[in-house]
Amino acid sequence: MDRMVEMSDEETIIHIQWTGPHTFEDAKRSNGPTDYGVDQIYGGHPVYGTSVLLYIGRAMQQKFGKRISQEVWWPYNNDVGRVEVYVGRLSGYNQTLDAAKWNKHIELCERLLIYAHAPAANAQTNLAALERDLWYLHVLNWGLHRDLLPEVSGARWTTRFGSNEGYRQFDATLMPDAAE
Repeated sequence: MDRMVEMSDEETIIHIQWTGPHTFEDAKRSNGPTDYGVDQIYGGHPVYGTSVLLYIGRAMQQKFGKRISQEVWWPYNNDVGRVEVYVGRLSGYNQTLDAAKWNKHIELCERLLIYAHAPAANAQTNLAALERDLWYLHVLNWGLHRDLLPEVSGARWTTRFGSNEGYRQFDATLMPDAAE
């Protein structure tokens, strides 16, 4: 990315429209003008079983077809014939994004989805330097999002509310008419 895009303290809602399942071979042919975004890979895992979420990745400055072709581990999956790929494209309402913001949105979506869903084969599962940028982010998953939660929020999955200072359960003593 040529320039850094700053995220603000305003809520940011990113819509992802998912399609699938696609075979690994079909996904490698995803080279159209809209073939950028986030992908999910499902397949067999020796511990977690068959047809589980294995991986969440991103295609930012290259299309899904090229990005998915670069991955070398899932063709060696013990059940490669049943590996399924879902692709998610940024969507929304009359919004135009410049290239830097487009890429930042894809990067943030991927990181938050990985953290919230813990795919079996993703090595980078922490929020790292993007933590603060995720505080006010909401990812809405539409269409065929498979096992992903319909909405994932940085308010829930980051340390935005991580401090216990002043946090307590409400009880009747907090109600204005509790003295009665």
